[in-house]
Amino acid sequence: MTLFRPCIDLHEGKVKQIVGSSLSDSGSNLQTNFESEYSAAYFAELYKKDELFGGHVIMLGKGNEIEAKSALAAHPQGLQIGGGISPKNAEEFLNAGASHVIVTSYLFENGEFSEKRLEEMKSAVGKERLVLDLSCKKTAAGWNIATNRWQTVTSTIISKDSLAFFANYCDEFLIHAADVEGKQQGMDEELIRFLAEYSPIKATYAGGARHLDDLKRCLEISMGKIDLTIGSALDIFGGSGARYAECVEFNRMNKNESL
Repeated sequence: MTLFRPCIDLHEGKVKQIVGSSLSDSGSNLQTNFESEYSAAYFAELYKKDELFGGHVIMLGKGNEIEAKSALAAHPQGLQIGGGISPKNAEEFLNAGASHVIVTSYLFENGEFSEKRLEEMKSAVGKERLVLDLSCKKTAAGWNIATNRWQTVTSTIISKDSLAFFANYCDEFLIHAADVEGKQQGMDEELIRFLAEYSPIKATYAGGARHLDDLKRCLEISMGKIDLTIGSALDIFGGSGARYAECVEFNRMNKNESL
């Protein structure tokens, strides 16, 4: 059953909501929708209180490790962690309280997918604690996986076959539609339908969700198979389209219906 998945995006040690396509190494074109006065741990404690699990903490660049670990400590085994994860530091974050580590960029060398690195990642943490972030950008070929904070569009396409292949290595998928991430202009419904039809494992979609009706819409078009993250539109992140309390209630109702 479709559920709301919360998020904590960290940039320069602060909880922020950022337009995904504006991220770059220089930071010159960065578009920030919101910067919170509250810490990452504050939001983690909120999610724990409201029994929200499976949300993701994403470290956008350097300088976020302390805040990220404080969130993991505040909601042990309740949050996943991503952003610069590799076999070298994955165990560190799992020991800090993460339920899963989320990986994308490590799996690619010079923009090309490395099966060797995927094997290394799986060996380091185990399939059951690994989430593959297949965040993507729309291209003429379909949806191509984007790495390096979505700056590098790779040649790897999200397809029925690639989803089946990657599912052998991980517990879940996290997929940001980078073209609409943070813009509050609507979800990529075509991508959600595609994931619902072809993903062999649980997948969470993020990007463009504006209000509670989008949760209901995701439930409808994915037949309850795809979870949804709402970020910039949430009132707790300065948004006006979606009330956090309504999203929590949506989860409670759907969990009760699925029992």
